Amino acid sequence: MNKPTPKIYRTTNWSFYNKALINRGNISIWFDPKTQWYAQPKGKHGRNQTYSDAAIQCCLMIKSLFRLSLRMVTGFVQSLIKLCGLDWTAPDYSTICRRQKHIDIAINYQKSSNCPHLLVDSTGLKFLGEGEWKRKKHQPEYRRQWRKLHIGIDAETLQIRAIQLTTNNVSDSQVLGDLLDQIPQEEQIDSVYTDGAYDTKQCREVIADRQAHAVIPPRKNAKPWKDTKISSLERNELLRTVKRLGRALWKKWSGYHRRSLVETKMHCIKLLGDKLSARHFSSQVNEIHARIAVLNKFTELGRPHTRVVT
Repeated sequence: MNKPTPKIYRTTNWSFYNKALINRGNISIWFDPKTQWYAQPKGKHGRNQTYSDAAIQCCLMIKSLFRLSLRMVTGFVQSLIKLCGLDWTAPDYSTICRRQKHIDIAINYQKSSNCPHLLVDSTGLKFLGEGEWKRKKHQPEYRRQWRKLHIGIDAETLQIRAIQLTTNNVSDSQVLGDLLDQIPQEEQIDSVYTDGAYDTKQCREVIADRQAHAVIPPRKNAKPWKDTKISSLERNELLRTVKRLGRALWKKWSGYHRRSLVETKMHCIKLLGDKLSARHFSSQVNEIHARIAVLNKFTELGRPHTRVVT
């Protein structure tokens, strides 16, 4: 049997997308003169903060984008401010380090025109340990340490809507409920696409509570569930369908292959660095949030629209 002919895709908005790619290199998109760069007095006892959360977030986003150390961020941001013709000053590295632990990173996103299809995946990020070459040649001197990143993206806008950073001993299925809680309750979710690691009763019940459709492939050694809950009955019917028609046909029929979009987005996150530079967990969370804010900003500038060439 011959393999099917691969589809050929063509970008239909190349002119607009080309401008968006150029604008990603424009430094002025990070410095809006209308931004409240300095913090407003809070009227409380003690010293007021000099820089606003927006200023600290801008520095953290530039740090993630160019993979700079904190001291280099101070000098780099100050030079960019001068090039933009602004009379601001850049926060020093100790201020950025201290504020990084407690700041709430604002992550902007665009809503879908319809009910969103949420694509979920997870990956590991190293924050302590030797590099791969030293580990293979000399064996590791001490155990490497990892954090686990869980994200959910909107299949239409390709923007990240849910983020959770955990230790490496937390399973994927334990975090799905927290990811769905980050989507406002008034926003109806159409479907949730995950891999087989989320094929648990808890995950299907959490998705059913949001009145969404679960697109989760059963594991290869999956057995029917004996309880009579609606989510379990649907999963047992799916298991019989996969065994009868085959896993490949089910993936094509259910549109499961669109989950590759979240894997591509995860690759984009690792292009900004596959290792965390912060040492405290709260700082690591905000380091990841800064990367997400950068990627959502890039996606907001423009993304390609493709169609199959007939």
